[in-house]
Amino acid sequence: MSNELALPAEGRVLDVGCGTGWFTRQLAALPGLQVTGIDLDADSLAFARNRDARSTYLLADALTLPFADNSFDQVLSVAALCFTTDWHKAVSEIVRVTRRRFAIGMLNRHSLLWREKGRHGGSGAYRGALWLSPEEFGDSLKGLPISNSRMRSAIYLPSGSITARTVERLLPGSVPWGGFMVLSGDKKPVGDFASLPVSN
Repeated sequence: MSNELALPAEGRVLDVGCGTGWFTRQLAALPGLQVTGIDLDADSLAFARNRDARSTYLLADALTLPFADNSFDQVLSVAALCFTTDWHKAVSEIVRVTRRRFAIGMLNRHSLLWREKGRHGGSGAYRGALWLSPEEFGDSLKGLPISNSRMRSAIYLPSGSITARTVERLLPGSVPWGGFMVLSGDKKPVGDFASLPVSN
């Protein structure tokens, strides 16, 4: 995810749906970054705050981010939108508060992981999760003020064996059937999208 963000030497970063703050803490460890994590789970945020005094953690909804337009240089969300009630709205909100670049991770319905964990309502941590096709995910950016969008895929082989993990590392991110998809892009400068239709 951090590779897709092309993180600068300094700047403001937002982690949408940060949960217990694992990814937030990795970002906060980088010098020069001011990192904020938001989530709807108060217990997860309390856990995150106890382990990370460098970041700011706020109780907030991905569907109505409490920030002004272009507030953050980079914004990421790691699979959190799979559990929102309106993932299209959440994508729009992420793009709205982004000033430079965003990266959003979602679960891939065209994957081995879906076959093992996603069918019939999902199982374990995946129960109730939303799984998208790459086409559905890519279409979420239509009408939004972005450029240079790119879809990448992380491979997941269910066995978890040493061989499976090795294959996951070696297969290119362009393979479309990885269990985890990352959609990234750049925010267009304000003057470049004044004529674009407003996304509801």
